[in-house]
Amino acid sequence: MNGLLKLDRLDISILAHLQKDGRISNVNLAEAVGLSPSPCLQRVKRLEAAGFIGGYEASLNLAKITESVSVFTEVTLNGHRREDFQRFEHCLSQTDELMECHLITGGYDYLLRFLTRSIEHYQEVIEGLLDENIGIGKYFSYIVIKSPILKKSVPLYSLLEKSE
Repeated sequence: MNGLLKLDRLDISILAHLQKDGRISNVNLAEAVGLSPSPCLQRVKRLEAAGFIGGYEASLNLAKITESVSVFTEVTLNGHRREDFQRFEHCLSQTDELMECHLITGGYDYLLRFLTRSIEHYQEVIEGLLDENIGIGKYFSYIVIKSPILKKSVPLYSLLEKSE
């Protein structure tokens, strides 16, 4: 955790409320966490300045906007030098359809999640990455059929619990 700012129970409560409703008014937030509005606003500003709050965004209902396909992709690189990973990650950072990129342990190097218009669009994206010659040795694609559980907020209280 950040050594510059120690989070207390009020900070954690503020963070938990803000991640559930980033548009909550300061008055309602203050009431929810048991503070008066002025100290609550000061805490929020301090949490923002310290980087605990990275921003505020709208959660879109993509199904109401357009059809899409989510694809998980396992990637194994040909080389395993630092430069190989850096080149691969740099190219992927320029790929709009890439939603997540995880360097992992196990039988392959990266787990990626793409969001595309269609399976054909995904294939175009993957073929474009292969054409970039960024060291992809092999890849396996898994098309998401259904996502019965999707959580947007982190289980803050569970993650901060100390096991005794």
